[in-house]
Amino acid sequence: MARSKSSNRWLEEHVNDPYVKKAQVDGYRSRASYKLLELIEKDKLVRPGMLVLDLGSTPGGWSQVVAPLVGRQGATIASDILPMAPIPDVLFIEGDFTEQEVFDRIMTALDGRQADLVMSDMAPNISGVDAADQAASMYLVELALDMARQVLKPGANFVAKVFHGEGYEDYLKALRTSFDKVIVRKPSASRARSREVYVVGKGFKG
Repeated sequence: MARSKSSNRWLEEHVNDPYVKKAQVDGYRSRASYKLLELIEKDKLVRPGMLVLDLGSTPGGWSQVVAPLVGRQGATIASDILPMAPIPDVLFIEGDFTEQEVFDRIMTALDGRQADLVMSDMAPNISGVDAADQAASMYLVELALDMARQVLKPGANFVAKVFHGEGYEDYLKALRTSFDKVIVRKPSASRARSREVYVVGKGFKG
């Protein structure tokens, strides 16, 4: 089957993307690693000893960044519905965290501790129908926020990928009810034509 013009454009863009090439050199599994690195630098999101929960972690680019930064005194728990190859010092839990059994496994891994940071780079499988894709993406970030509200300690932080569109402004309002400060970022590694931005919630109100 012949590729569509859009898929050919994406493939060409991906192959020539400097962040894709840089990830290959630096050993990161995803160009998304550089988005998180920029967010960490600007918003001081990670420090040694922290407990971090990475939702929608596969292929592991974000966990790869965080695990060495929190160190052996900290912990990184990652979860995704898709398999993820092992990463040193990262505990991976495969499954849908909205299902009780998977949620319980995450709670067991937390072992009564509250998280210092919940992060989500989740995105739905794209159907090409804008309204449906936007609804699916907003559903995922709402799930991530709901999980964050259950596991974060007071004063902790949250970061998630969100797409501009229906539900975006309401989502920012919901964030502001739970965090002292909400910042919207567009990292350099985020493609200019993409509607994605990253929201950072700082100072969880508990």
